[in-house]
Amino acid sequence: MSEIRQLSSSDADFQSRLDALLAWESVSDRAVNDTVNNIIAEIRSRGDAALVEFTSRFDGWQAASAADLELPLSRLEQAWNTIPAEQRQALEVAANRVRAYAEHQITDSWSYTEPDGTLLGQQVTPLDRAGLYVPGGKAAYPSSVLMNAIPAKVAGVSELIMVVPTPGGELNELVLAAAHVSGVDRVFLVGGAQAVAALAYGTESVPPVDKVVGPGNIYVATAKRAVFGQVGIDMVAGPSEILIICDGKTDPDWIAMDLFSQAEHDEDAQSILICPDAGFIEQVQASIDKLLPSMERREIIATALRVRGALITVKDMQEAVDVANFIAPEHLELSLENPEAMAKQIRHAGAIFMGRYTAEAMGDYCAGPNHVLPTSRTARFSSPLGVYDFQKRSSLIMASPQGAASMAETASVLARGEGLTAHARSAEYRGKS
Repeated sequence: MSEIRQLSSSDADFQSRLDALLAWESVSDRAVNDTVNNIIAEIRSRGDAALVEFTSRFDGWQAASAADLELPLSRLEQAWNTIPAEQRQALEVAANRVRAYAEHQITDSWSYTEPDGTLLGQQVTPLDRAGLYVPGGKAAYPSSVLMNAIPAKVAGVSELIMVVPTPGGELNELVLAAAHVSGVDRVFLVGGAQAVAALAYGTESVPPVDKVVGPGNIYVATAKRAVFGQVGIDMVAGPSEILIICDGKTDPDWIAMDLFSQAEHDEDAQSILICPDAGFIEQVQASIDKLLPSMERREIIATALRVRGALITVKDMQEAVDVANFIAPEHLELSLENPEAMAKQIRHAGAIFMGRYTAEAMGDYCAGPNHVLPTSRTARFSSPLGVYDFQKRSSLIMASPQGAASMAETASVLARGEGLTAHARSAEYRGKS
């Protein structure tokens, strides 16, 4: 029998056990921090030379010069033209769906004029340049290229720089094809903390960007945290999560496979089912036992389910909603009869998948909404990656003479109350004119 803990909301220690299950420390240890800080310092002081050295040391191939670190765009087109037609079509369909969804997120500038003629508003502009980190080697995710690059281009980002490590000099054709269909502008074959540092501070070859997005390992995550402030970042993401609320009427094999779909990412991934039907919980347990041996990544799945998975019995569907809002999951499946009604009660979730036929995996690849989502309960205060992450908002203020006179009086009183005389007199000059 596959090991996965079973919890019940009626147990006296339920909350403490749930807290322990959800606990995730993504804090890097001192050794990782020290390594990352040293790499960043080297990139800042020695630029391309350090980038070439680190690529040789960590990726196992030697660039003759920094120029060899940039991949010509013709190579992306070549990958697009040579991958199997089935993959090309899938990338195209997914890209079109992601783009169509992103276009709904475009925010326009706006303004209004007060009765005295004062204009107030907001001007929306795209970032000039964004950097996209793409994992290399075994963890090659063309879907992440689409999800990170397309919203940036829809937002109007002028230049999108992609960095991707190539262990042993090996290129992933599907990733390059995804970059082509997404409109990536430049590609550098660098990875790790050194790539993040190059994007943040720039080198002779790599231009500095305004924001760094994209997933990576602990060194990449630590580097993103370290350069935040010099540049923006999307988030420091934890392990993938799925929470399923089911009424007990969906095929238990479907639910088991949905739990597997996140557990197969890595041993730290989290898969949780909430259901008021204890009998259905047992059916899902049986499906897990039946299906797990057939999975290619069964050892990873088994570990994830054992360490961070759970089957939770609750008293009713309202309690299921309450527990879900506490967990604030990255992915939330509402596998039940009337999911739209329940969705209105969900306050905290990265993405909500409604109905028995909506597998979370569809969202990972091609539904349209972004798969870059808040993890580790951060859905309480953050949102999926989107066009708005690649746009800035500038406030617009244009005072009319009458408006200046009115505001000067208020500003003067408040400024003098704060002891800031120059502020007060600056406003008063306008008021007296």
